[in-house]
Amino acid sequence: MSMGAYDEDEHERREEKSTTVDTDFDDERNEYRGEVEFDSGDSTEALLDQFREIKENN
Repeated sequence: MSMGAYDEDEHERREEKSTTVDTDFDDERNEYRGEVEFDSGDSTEALLDQFREIKENN
């Protein structure tokens, strides 16, 4: 049998495999509890100044 060629049994096996739906997965939603805090940090101008300083030193 040459590469890429297969018989009728192989065709049926591949067809069955491609039409089967896998339902074996966790369908529950995860629930997370806690707090999230965001630090806005420095202003845009301060961050750009810091970037320029780093860029000049490297």
